[in-house]
Order: sequence, then structure tokens, then C-alpha cells
Amino acid sequence: MELHEMMARAGASTVEVARNVKPDQLTAPTPCPEWDVRALVNHLMFWSAFRSELAARKQQAPADDPVTEETDFTAQRDWPGTLARQLDRAVAAWAEPGATEGNTGLAGGSMPARMIGMMMVGELVVHGWDLARATGQTIDTDPATLATAHEMASAMGEQGRQMGAFGAEVELPESAPMLDRVLGLSGRNPQWTP
Repeated sequence: MELHEMMARAGASTVEVARNVKPDQLTAPTPCPEWDVRALVNHLMFWSAFRSELAARKQQAPADDPVTEETDFTAQRDWPGTLARQLDRAVAAWAEPGATEGNTGLAGGSMPARMIGMMMVGELVVHGWDLARATGQTIDTDPATLATAHEMASAMGEQGRQMGAFGAEVELPESAPMLDRVLGLSGRNPQWTP
């Protein structure tokens, strides 16, 4: 399965969860200790949807871009619809010829574009689970997408911890479900509850 196809599947699962988030859940805690559901949604939309598209196109955000890390997408009446539409745009950008070749960046710096694309798959898987768990839902992720998220988390885990993007690894046995192992690598306890 191509990277953009996995991104599309992970994105569709995350959008399904987003559509079932109730307004009174926006202040609920999440597996990300410093974020409530609103902050998680805003992070997910900014990086996994808007900035992902730019990274695929190897473009920088314009200086006057109205979409910033401070944007509160949840103030929009249909923020799940905005998430769905923007994820579709990001997936389409990653499907274009050459999108996974060469280097690109998300927040300054440069990395292999394929690794950035894998990071976006991982973001959708992990933050999709975060959102589901925080709002009392479950999320479905197919095995190929989980395998890519696991590959990314294994490759980027130490760097992610050094940068503060991942928490300390939660060690799990090899027999644990793949999603749990991905979560553990990203510093999440698969048994987390609000």
C-alpha cells in the first residue's frame, strides 16, 4: 500500500472519531498530559492536515498565512468537516509524483520527504487514538498503516523523546497488539483512561 493510501485510511478513521466529539468534551483531558481535547484537535489539524499538505508540496507557509499554531479550529461550527477536507488535500498532495522523493520540512529544517510522510501517518494513528480515548470512542486502523506507524515510531522514538514530542517509552511485550506497541513507543500507556 502506498504511503498516501495509508494516510487516507488513518485520516478517515480520525475524521470519524472527530465527527463524534461532543462540544462539552473539548475541555476533557487527553493522553497528551498538557493538552485538553481542544488543544489536541488544533495540533492535529495544524500539523497533520494543513502543514502536511505544504510538506508534501515542498512549500513553506506564506508569511501572512492566517492558519497558525494559535488557530482555534474548534471555534468553527463544522471543524470536523474542515479536518476532512484538509486531510483530503494533504493526501492528494502526498499522492502526487515525487512527493516522497528528496527532502522537505515541517517546522524549519529538512528531512527526507518519505520520513515526513511516515511521520504524518504516525501522527494520524497516534493522535486519532488520543482523540478517541479522550472522548470515549474506539478507532480502527488497518494492519499496513499500523506497521508503517510502528516503523516510524521505532526509527524516530529516541529523537522524538529528545525533542519532547514523545514521552518515555512504555515497554510492552512483542505479543502486544501492534497499536499498543505503537502507542508505547510514542510514550503512551495503552490502558490510559481520562
